[in-house]
Amino acid sequence: MKNNYTITTIGLVLFLSYLLQETFLLKWNFLENLQVQENYKRWSGLVLGLFILFQWLLTFSRIIPKFRAKSVSINNLHKWIGVFSPILLYAHSTKFGFGYLVIFSYLFLINMLIGTLNLDVLKSTKSWLFKGWMITHVALSMCITLFLNFHIYIVFYYK
Repeated sequence: MKNNYTITTIGLVLFLSYLLQETFLLKWNFLENLQVQENYKRWSGLVLGLFILFQWLLTFSRIIPKFRAKSVSINNLHKWIGVFSPILLYAHSTKFGFGYLVIFSYLFLINMLIGTLNLDVLKSTKSWLFKGWMITHVALSMCITLFLNFHIYIVFYYK
């Protein structure tokens, strides 16, 4: 399907772009200057946090009966928004960070890559692959949400 090819291509290009800019230290000075400003960090963090929370909408659309009819539409939106997530991460921080932030960044990008390489792309009908993929993607999403909450706590506790 052309739509899956487009989503996958965009996702892979943005994923690799994030890694390449980190590897070769390709930075935008104006963005890094913004990222040291407290106001910018908070607003871009809010946008990234809302994105992470929005992605959980797909799960809720699948488990809440009255929203199941919208599940296919939300799944498509989930994929499209998900592939653009490296841009949100880059806008918030051009670096992986230190300590727990490195783990947070890695998990975020790995989960984005796993989501990009979903079963529509892999073209597999094997039950074990679907279950393994789904468990991994959801487990990483839960870890990312926990890291998000921990990060918010640390940011405001040490203000």
